[in-house]
Amino acid sequence: MLASSASAAAAEEPDSIADVETLQEVVVQSRGTRKLRYNAGNTELITAAELTRAACCNLGESFTTNPSVDVSYTDAATGARQIRLLGLAGTYVQMLTENIPAFRGAASPFGLGYIPGPWMQSISVSKGASSVKNGYESISGQINVEMRKPQAEPSLAVNGYLDHRGKAEINAAGNMHFGKRWSGGLLIHGENSFRSHDDNGDGFMDMPKVRQLSLMNRWAYLSNNYVFQLAAKYLDESRESGQDRHGGHADMNTGQMPMYNIDINTRRGEIFTKNAFIFDKENDGNVALIISGSYHSQNSAYGAKFYDIDQGNVYSSLMFERKWNELHSLSAGLSLNYDHYRQHYLLDVAESALRSKEIEAVSGAYAQYTLNLDSRLIAMAGIRYDYSSRYSSMFTPRLHVRWNPNDDWSINASAGKGYRTPHPLAELNYLLASSRKIVLQNNLPQESAWNYGAGASWTPSFLNGRITLSAEYYFTNFNRQLCVNFDHDPHEVNIYAINGKSRSHTFQTELTARILPDLTFTGAYRLTDVRTDYGRGMELRPLTSRSKGLFTASWSPRMGLWQIDATLSVNGGGRMPQPYARTDGNLSWNPEFKTYCTLNAQITRNFRHWAVYIGGENLTGFTQKNPIIGADNPWGPDFDSTMIWGPLHGAIVYVGFRYSFTKY
Repeated sequence: MLASSASAAAAEEPDSIADVETLQEVVVQSRGTRKLRYNAGNTELITAAELTRAACCNLGESFTTNPSVDVSYTDAATGARQIRLLGLAGTYVQMLTENIPAFRGAASPFGLGYIPGPWMQSISVSKGASSVKNGYESISGQINVEMRKPQAEPSLAVNGYLDHRGKAEINAAGNMHFGKRWSGGLLIHGENSFRSHDDNGDGFMDMPKVRQLSLMNRWAYLSNNYVFQLAAKYLDESRESGQDRHGGHADMNTGQMPMYNIDINTRRGEIFTKNAFIFDKENDGNVALIISGSYHSQNSAYGAKFYDIDQGNVYSSLMFERKWNELHSLSAGLSLNYDHYRQHYLLDVAESALRSKEIEAVSGAYAQYTLNLDSRLIAMAGIRYDYSSRYSSMFTPRLHVRWNPNDDWSINASAGKGYRTPHPLAELNYLLASSRKIVLQNNLPQESAWNYGAGASWTPSFLNGRITLSAEYYFTNFNRQLCVNFDHDPHEVNIYAINGKSRSHTFQTELTARILPDLTFTGAYRLTDVRTDYGRGMELRPLTSRSKGLFTASWSPRMGLWQIDATLSVNGGGRMPQPYARTDGNLSWNPEFKTYCTLNAQITRNFRHWAVYIGGENLTGFTQKNPIIGADNPWGPDFDSTMIWGPLHGAIVYVGFRYSFTKY
């Protein structure tokens, strides 16, 4: 194990040194998802073992068995996915890779597909306003992804995947040690969709054909007083979607309309370095410096419209950490974030193409104090001040308290503020896969919100910890929010800012039970009430389920030689945007969507170095009927692929293998 304080800065573990050591113990000793009881915040850890319970091809498919995080498609054409946490879209979740802000702006629509599942070591999900150490952007929560480390034991891991729809993936990850202090690692990912499918016969591909190649090379140097890491990553991805056959409308001159094609090509490069200088090992005293940079280039064509963007980002953070004694610890630091956007786009074929440039530089400082009374009472108070070149000053206070009155009970509460800079075209360019006119307000203000939460968990000692029951409630109140309004006009989407007219309530209860030594069960139920004023008073957020039930079972008989997993998801109904009468006289869609169920299952056979698995997704076969409005005439006024609330594809059956070898 690394010197614990340096781990926080250079080995990318959470909020304090005590948390680092606790988290690492959890990874070694337990399987699946665990709540970190001795962390001041409400944090869940998804381990690598949990990720193998499903195919988990990428980050977007890593939350299948998690009741807190939902992942859904944003539209029926591009394959873009978004996270929902506490009922709010993923743009309000601060995404981190190894505690570095990631997938902001242009990368947000498809960023969940940029991290292959086999590359991940763990995922931590923190609900509500999180630590101020990583910035001001966390509103509904924070998700941090830890990648495979080069300083781990020398190893080689290979993973292959193939489904019956013609999607294939191959992943490889290996690392080596060079002497006592240096280590290096290489991670490779490739995927290809060889066939297109149109199961509902509307002329459009059900899912895009995706080709992706990504590489990551990383290095680490570890000594008693200095820890260094360097990593570089490159991604090249192309997406092809749209019509795979002509619709029902013909052009009078040519006899047929041109095909409606969607092409999205992305190239992305990332690099980061981390340095931790340990000056007081006994008290976990260290100074750490993180510097990262990324460049994202995307060219997109949606029929006759297009959207091209280049985004550059530079981020740096200087951190100081020290424990003064067993009760008190302090973290303080400075940060700088610089974003540069260049956009070229055509939103309406009747207008001219436009160009724009956006630049924002944000400098900040923070201090965070933690009080730990023998792990019975843990309080973490943080405050940060940031200055934006576009929006001026930001003041971000946050507080987390956890009380463990005995070994059975744990109670937590939190409150804090968060901010976010909106980039609507970069984040919502999938809206171009529609004939709706995009009406965009100029000079949008920065979004801000307060988040409050409380929860409790009970693990009765008389049952030897075999059962855990928990409940939690979160309330998010926006001072300012970006509103995407589909209700105002059936042929427009209006994007503008609202003040104090949007809020979210979320209540969740969860039961985890180890019924037998090799059989575990989790049942969870969540109620979500998200309301916004769309001009007619406070209304439910459209395309958002009001409730969700999740039931998972995991059985590993014969000392883990077999692993059998099943997950049933019951997704509640919700409101649709205001329907309208189409040119054929029928309503565009029903005012409400109903409850639906999905079932995933997987069987794995483990060997010494090998594992083979077979599984299925959406085995209930439920799909949203007619997900694309006006698919027979995508050049007409009724075309819309963005009214998505359910699955877009039927059952998928897949097979795969894992090979791993570790040199001890």
